[in-house]
Amino acid sequence: MIGFLKHAFADMKESAKAQHEVDKANFQAVKAESKARWEEAKVQHNPEVRKAAQQAKRDAAIAQAKERTIRAQTRIDAAKSGREA
Repeated sequence: MIGFLKHAFADMKESAKAQHEVDKANFQAVKAESKARWEEAKVQHNPEVRKAAQQAKRDAAIAQAKERTIRAQTRIDAAKSGREA
């Protein structure tokens, strides 16, 4: 019985140590993510950086809209050529 209890407590101790390592790793990950968000927020506070990011987003949206227009025009042309044939 005493051997069983010693083994059980040793297993619990090892499990607690392992869980502690997991908790420490998760804490470090959350801490790093929080710092990353903070640094990104500080950069976005800079008007020049914010304007550049917004312009890049607008440019991407324009490029996407132009691509959609080209695809739609291709479909229109294909439909017209099929109808005329």
